[in-house]
Amino acid sequence: MSRTSLLALLASLVLCFASGLVRAASYESELPPALFSDPDMCRHTACDSVLPQAMRFSLREGNPAFVKGLRDVDGREEVVGYVFLTTDVTPEIVGYSGKPIVTLVGMDAQGRINGARILKHSEPILLAGIPESELSRYIAQYNGTPPGARYELGKAEGDHIAMAAVSGATVTVIAENQAISRGSYAVARQVGLVDAVQRPQARLVADATPRNWAQLVDEGSVQRLTVRAEDVGAPPSEQPFIDLWFGYLNAPSIGTSILGDSGYRRLMSGLAPGEHAIFVVGDGSSSFKGSAFVRGGIYDRIQVSQDVEVHSFRDTDYLTLHGIRAEGAPEYRESGIFVLRDPSFSAAYPWKLTFLSNRSEVGHQTEYANFDAEYWLPSRHLQGGRPVVQKPMPTWVQAWKNKRWEIAGFVTLLAFTAAFYATHRRWAARSRRTDKRWILWPHITVWLVAVVFVGFSQLAQPSVVQLLTLLHSVRDGWRWDLFLSDPLIFLFWIFIAITIVLWGRGVFCGWLCPYGSLSELLYKFAGRIGLKKWQFKLPSRWHHRLRWTKYVVLAVLVAASLHSMALAERLAEVEPFKTTFLVHVWTRSWPFVVFWTLLMVASMFMERPFCKYLCPLGAGLAIPSRFRLFGLWRKAECSTCKACAAGCGSQAIDERGRIDPSECMQCLDCMVLYYDDHACPPLASERKRRTKAGQPLTPVGRDGHFIPLRLTE
Repeated sequence: MSRTSLLALLASLVLCFASGLVRAASYESELPPALFSDPDMCRHTACDSVLPQAMRFSLREGNPAFVKGLRDVDGREEVVGYVFLTTDVTPEIVGYSGKPIVTLVGMDAQGRINGARILKHSEPILLAGIPESELSRYIAQYNGTPPGARYELGKAEGDHIAMAAVSGATVTVIAENQAISRGSYAVARQVGLVDAVQRPQARLVADATPRNWAQLVDEGSVQRLTVRAEDVGAPPSEQPFIDLWFGYLNAPSIGTSILGDSGYRRLMSGLAPGEHAIFVVGDGSSSFKGSAFVRGGIYDRIQVSQDVEVHSFRDTDYLTLHGIRAEGAPEYRESGIFVLRDPSFSAAYPWKLTFLSNRSEVGHQTEYANFDAEYWLPSRHLQGGRPVVQKPMPTWVQAWKNKRWEIAGFVTLLAFTAAFYATHRRWAARSRRTDKRWILWPHITVWLVAVVFVGFSQLAQPSVVQLLTLLHSVRDGWRWDLFLSDPLIFLFWIFIAITIVLWGRGVFCGWLCPYGSLSELLYKFAGRIGLKKWQFKLPSRWHHRLRWTKYVVLAVLVAASLHSMALAERLAEVEPFKTTFLVHVWTRSWPFVVFWTLLMVASMFMERPFCKYLCPLGAGLAIPSRFRLFGLWRKAECSTCKACAAGCGSQAIDERGRIDPSECMQCLDCMVLYYDDHACPPLASERKRRTKAGQPLTPVGRDGHFIPLRLTE
C-alpha cells in the first residue's frame, strides 16, 4: 500500500466518522423546559403514547405530580389511567451518567403499568452502543406489572419480577427499575390504589436536657446539606449555593435545645397526635423557600422522603422559627419549621431531606438536579434504640453481586497478566528469536480471553469517555457510586492505573485491551493465511508524524468535554469499540460500518493502525507512561545496533536504541532478542569471541554492556 493510498484511507476514516455523528433518538434530546413546569404537561409530550386509551388528559395535580387520562363513556367522564414523569416523582434516581433518565410512564385505572417511554437520557452506553430496539424491548417488560413492583434482573426471588437485562447497560436499567417502581407506587398511593406503608411510630425518650450546637451535630441530632455553586452549573464561589441545617423537633432534648423550654412546649401543644415538626435553617446565595412561593402554594424547593414515600409542604405546614437557642449555632439567612402530617411517616426510621434545584449548562437547556441528606434520629432519643432497618441495596452493590463469578474470572485474568509480565525476563531468557513459545502462547491466550470474554461477553472495553469522566470528577467532585457501578470497568481502571505507574501503558494496550487484542490477532491471522508479503510498516518519518494524530484527537475531546460532556461523548465515537463489542455491526448506520470495516481491513496489513495513530484512550494513557518506574532493559550497544528496532511492530525504538514508553506495547520481542546470544548482534559477537578464545560461556553479570550469556544446549 503506497503512502498516497494510506493517506486516502485515513482521510476516508475521518470523513466516515464525521458523517456518522448522529444522535440516538433520546440521547440528550432537547426537551422544552415547560414540560417540567407547565400544568398542562401533555401539551409538551405525547402522553397518549403510554396511555392510548385516553381521549384527553387533565392538568398536573397531586404532589408528586401526575395527570389523569380521561375519556367519555355514556355521557360521563371516566378516568382510564394516569401518566407521570419519573423526574417529577423520583428526581433523585440517576443513571450511570449521574443524571436522571427522563421517562414518561402510563398506568391504567388499576395502577398497572400500561406503557413507558424514555424522553431523554445522558447514558453514554445508549448513545449508539445499544440500539433503540433493545431499549424498547426492555421497557416493554414493565407492561402489566403492578404499582411498586420490585424488578430483578435475571432470576427473581419471592415477589420480585424477573427482567431480561440489556447487555452492557446494567446500571442504566437498574436505575430505570427503581424509578418506575417508586414512581408508580407514589402515584398509585395518591389516587388511593394502594395503601401507605404503616411503620411503628417512634417512642421518644422524655429527657429534655438541652445541649449545645456542637453536641447536637456530633451525635447526629442535627444534619447538614450543602450544595456548591458549581454543583448547579454556576461559576465557582466561596459562598455555597445553599447550606442547610435541619433536625427533628419532636424529640424533647432536640426541641428544647433549639426552641428553648417554653418554645418547645408551645410547639408540641399545637401539634396533633401523629404530626411531626422539622426545623430548617439556611444560608447561601439561594433560598430553600423559593422566590416564587405564594400564599396557598407548595414549597417546591424542599421535600422529605422515607423509602418510597415522598412528603411535600404547603404554606399551612409552615411555622415561623424565631431563633435558635442552642449555644454555638451558626449564622443563617432564613429559617422555618415544617409540619409533616402524614401518619405513614415515622421518626424511628431514617428519612431524607431533599433540596430540589436545577443545573444549567451554557448553551444547553436546564438539567434538573436534586440533592439530599439522610437523617436518622440518634438512639439516645428513642426508647429501645433504633429499629433494625434493611436499607435498599445500592445500585452499584447490586451490580457487583450480580457479576460475582464474572468478577472472579476477570480478576484471575488480570492477576495472571500482571504476574507474567512482572517475571517477563525469566520467560524472555528461555526464548529464542526462532522459538518464542514462552512469550507467544501466554500472549495469544491473554489476547483471546480479552477479546472473547472481556470484550464480546462482558462488554468491558475501557473508553476515553471514562477517562474524561474521571477528569471531570476530579474537578467537580468525586462520586464513588458512579465508578463502582460497572464492576469490571472499575477493576480494569484500577489495574490500568497500577500498571502504568509500574511499567507504562503497554500492559493494558498491548495485552488486555479487547480492541487492541482483536487488531493484533487479525494482523497475525492475515500473516498466516498468506498476506504477510503485503504487510508493512510506515516509513519512520511518516510514523513519527502521524502518531501525534491521537493526541490531537484527545485534545479535541477534552476541549469538547469542557464545553459539553454530551458533545464529547458523541465525538468519542471515533473509537470503534462500541461497533465492535457492544452492538452487532450490521445494526449500525452505514458511516460507522464503513469506518469499522476500513479499520479492520487496515489491521490485516498494518500492525495496530488505530492504536498507533487514532486512539485517544491510548494517547491519554501514554502521557503518564513516560514516568513509569520500570522500563525494559537496554545494553550500551543498543545505541548503534538496529536489530530490535527493525523487528519492533510498534515502531517504539528510535535510531539510538531507546524505547519510547508512550508507544511501546510491551510485546517483549526486543527482550527475547536481548537474551538471545545467537540473534542479538553484540551478544552473538561476544559469544563467538569467547568460543574462539576457548573461554567458558559462564554468566558475566549485568555490567551495562552484556547480559548473562545463556549456555547453548
